[in-house]
Amino acid sequence: MKPFFVKGGKVRLRKKPWIETAMDEVRDKTLFDNGLETMKGHWQELFPDKSLTLEIGCGKGKFIIGMAELHPEKAFIAVEFQHDIAFYPARKALEKKLNNVRVLLADAQGILEWFEEGEIKELYLNFSDPWPKARHAKRRLTHRRFLEMYRKLLGKGGKLRFKTDNRGLFDFSMEEFAAVGAKVLRYSTDLHNSNIDNEVQTEYEERFSAKGNKICFAEVEF
Repeated sequence: MKPFFVKGGKVRLRKKPWIETAMDEVRDKTLFDNGLETMKGHWQELFPDKSLTLEIGCGKGKFIIGMAELHPEKAFIAVEFQHDIAFYPARKALEKKLNNVRVLLADAQGILEWFEEGEIKELYLNFSDPWPKARHAKRRLTHRRFLEMYRKLLGKGGKLRFKTDNRGLFDFSMEEFAAVGAKVLRYSTDLHNSNIDNEVQTEYEERFSAKGNKICFAEVEF
């Protein structure tokens, strides 16, 4: 099965030689796909009195770590499929002694098996693969089939926040939000020149913005 989240449509299945030892060093901040279903309905025990936030595809973690530092009242759960990428946000969380971060080394296709309906309150999709060919539309993470998964994950009133530099993907996503009845609370096709707060930029956002790409953003409520 092709992983649910893949940046650039490529999966590096061969692990780097150092990664097994490195992941052992950050196990306190990492949860693996084997056994995640036992956490369903029990995340609050790991993060007492903290609202749960999820990022699908966290990359090297600049965004999730920055948000965790700014919002100690929330718990930030990051999903990353690749071992040699997931190591970095886990290491940063360990170095910064952040008790409100966990990195899930897993394919995000299993999210409904890991969380009760409505257990997550906020979901971030940052610079997901645009899958530009029309025949690949169902693979886009804002396709309606995924949005229905997020609706269950977030429950009534849950919020999805989405960033991309790909205008085609953004326009497609806005149509999909409407198709499933999600309420668009805020949006911009030029986030960096809008009055919408943008607390932390991702690695991709900094790179694309430096090239002159406009960043699109939408916040929707289910």
